[in-house]
Amino acid sequence: MAEILFPAMSENDPDAEGVVSTWFVAEGDVVEEGDLIAEVAVDKADMEIVASQAGTISLLVAEDEGVKQNAPIATIN
Repeated sequence: MAEILFPAMSENDPDAEGVVSTWFVAEGDVVEEGDLIAEVAVDKADMEIVASQAGTISLLVAEDEGVKQNAPIATIN
């Protein structure tokens, strides 16, 4: 199992939050390593998140839900 973590945004503020702007996958989808799975909004920028391995994805947060940096947003089994 691999955890997909929300990106780190600030070393000075460990409680910094962002949001998952868009999921490009749905619960239970099969993904390949490198597939685009989400876009996240951090600070003043948007970032794309890709799958770190192949497998079945489980989403842990909803779109537009606040997420702390380095928190898991999905798992791939």
